[in-house]
Amino acid sequence: MKIGLWIARRFSFARKRFRIINVISAISLAGIVIGVSTLLVVMSVLNGFQKIARDLFITIESPVQIIPANGNKVAVPDSLLHAIRAIREVSAAEPFVEGEAVIASTNRSELVLVKGISDTAQRKLMTDTHASRPYFEDETISAGEILSARTRLHALDQVKIFSPELISLGLESLSEPYLLPALNIPETTVSSLFSLQRIFNDRYVLTSGNFAQKILLLERGEYSGIDIWGKNGRQDKKLEHEVMKWLAQSPLKNTCRVRTLEEKYKNVFMVMQLEKWVTFSVLMLIILVAALSLTGALAMTAIDKQRELFYLRCLGMEKPQFMSIFIIQGGMTGVAGTAAGSIIAWGICRLQELYKFVKLPSQSAFIISSYPVSMRFEDFIVVGVTAVLFCFAVSLYPARKAALIATSHSLELKTN
Repeated sequence: MKIGLWIARRFSFARKRFRIINVISAISLAGIVIGVSTLLVVMSVLNGFQKIARDLFITIESPVQIIPANGNKVAVPDSLLHAIRAIREVSAAEPFVEGEAVIASTNRSELVLVKGISDTAQRKLMTDTHASRPYFEDETISAGEILSARTRLHALDQVKIFSPELISLGLESLSEPYLLPALNIPETTVSSLFSLQRIFNDRYVLTSGNFAQKILLLERGEYSGIDIWGKNGRQDKKLEHEVMKWLAQSPLKNTCRVRTLEEKYKNVFMVMQLEKWVTFSVLMLIILVAALSLTGALAMTAIDKQRELFYLRCLGMEKPQFMSIFIIQGGMTGVAGTAAGSIIAWGICRLQELYKFVKLPSQSAFIISSYPVSMRFEDFIVVGVTAVLFCFAVSLYPARKAALIATSHSLELKTN
């Protein structure tokens, strides 16, 4: 292998008799560099958009939740919250109430999702969204902007909001009058309208945990689950692992389970991941085309170096060793092109992170003014390994041809 590497280096950098070989080799290398750098930059931009979307989800949701394994409610005493907050990766844990409800105004009614959060969770939401005043009071609500536009809701409007189960109780009360006391339809005021993430803006109503319990007919101390946030700079996978490890040893292991943000909104995150890897597959064609042009360069190098190959055969080299020379030469081109492309991509993404010099075409339509980027180590590894494997793969055919040329008798006759 050392001999093959040394000869491959000599063939790569030695002067060729046909200059067209140098041109084709340069085009192959440039294609790999451009393909790798373009692919990594595009994937980093898609990662950036995914990160922004995820951050918008985390304004209301949490990266990890503990929810009932069966049913829709769980008792959450203070001792349970203290135990969860003591987990190493956890920075905050707050109970929440969530469920479907009907909101009715003078204009129209619609089925919405109510989420009741604690005062601490609302303060965190205000900090994350830079809000100057609370979204809601104890028994008022905050509605999403798209929902409010569709139902013609405005701030300070009076609405009725109740669980669909209340309709069932109303029908049952026709034959069972003792159910009438339970038919108390909550009335409230719309304190504010919020604009966070499209899914929330379209369906969600925010309120306090106590009022949400009243709307969804839950008892005091009963919640839909527990929102859990990790410490700054910690990966959510570590947070999920630590919470699952704690839950497996707690009394709740048979009644509760861990749910991640990606699981709850799996359709949204699945589409974003699909978009990223479809883009990866399409742009990888650029690298494949560049790698295929490397096939021609290596084949022409084998023809150009016929005399040298014959001398090497006279020195005792065998067919596998001849093949290794050209496979290593193709791999060297792939490694050099991939390394250069990765460095260029890292530099472009780093400059965009620092200076945001590439602006979005319609800044008023987005919450950000420039293209976001988020570089991930695993993306660089996947792209780099794939590009190098392509180069090794396309080197097999010219390597085999070179070995046939080196071991042919016609070459011996020509040399003589």
